[in-house]
Amino acid sequence: MTLLAAEAARPNRAALWLALAKPRLNALAVATVGIGYYLGADVLDLGVLVSVLVGSGLVAAGGAAFNQVAERDLDALMTRTRSRPLPLGGISPAAGQLFATVLSIAGLVVLVLGANPLSAVVALATLVSYAWIYTPLKRRTPLAVLVGAVPGALPPVIGWAAATGALTVEAWLLFGIVFAWQLPHFHSLAWLYRDDYARAGFKVLAATDPDGRRTAAHSLLWALLLAALCVLASAVGLTPVAFAIAATGFSATFVLLAARFVLDRSSARARSLFLGSLIVLPLIWTALVAGHATL
Repeated sequence: MTLLAAEAARPNRAALWLALAKPRLNALAVATVGIGYYLGADVLDLGVLVSVLVGSGLVAAGGAAFNQVAERDLDALMTRTRSRPLPLGGISPAAGQLFATVLSIAGLVVLVLGANPLSAVVALATLVSYAWIYTPLKRRTPLAVLVGAVPGALPPVIGWAAATGALTVEAWLLFGIVFAWQLPHFHSLAWLYRDDYARAGFKVLAATDPDGRRTAAHSLLWALLLAALCVLASAVGLTPVAFAIAATGFSATFVLLAARFVLDRSSARARSLFLGSLIVLPLIWTALVAGHATL
């Protein structure tokens, strides 16, 4: 190998650190923080909004880094994760741990100083439940996915807390919407990569469900709950009835995709459900935000 080829093959250090923070995955979480803030704020404060977005983004990046440090041995066994920074050897576990700690503390400080302490408390709960409860639990029980859905559903609550300084029923409805959405989203992805998860030893439902009946049934159950929660958006005053109906319509399409997966547990149906999940949540948020703007 020539010197030029060897240099080209060397991992870019900046890219490795960026990958450790999982910016693309965390972009959705940060966006839902912003939505939670918008839905809760009587008057938009740009300084608070920027602080809550930056602070929550740093905490999310820190959580992603803690997760990759803890799972570096299993990530090395999975096709979809073996090119992450730690399995590649581009970043040491000690450096990754320090990186995660610095980002997390910086994010919490930004939230306390720029938003309010309650938003920082919710962000800390998100970090702890993700990095130190969900992450090790994935090796032990399929129930870990329910635990993992908690930190995944807390971002809009962070935004609501920053806007209102309180955790009201509206905040928990937003939490419920994201929580219910995550389960079909994750189950369909896990079904597509069930061999990978089984090889690595992750105890996800799809890896312990040979015919996929339970995986598909759980996906349908949570999709139905998502539709029911969208109906309640108007009842709690988040959005007018027409926009709640629109959000429910989008979630009903998601139910249809989940029902098709129940009837045909093929990779094609699982992929349709997964791709549908990437579309339906933004559509639900769009309906809620557009409706809130008319209040």
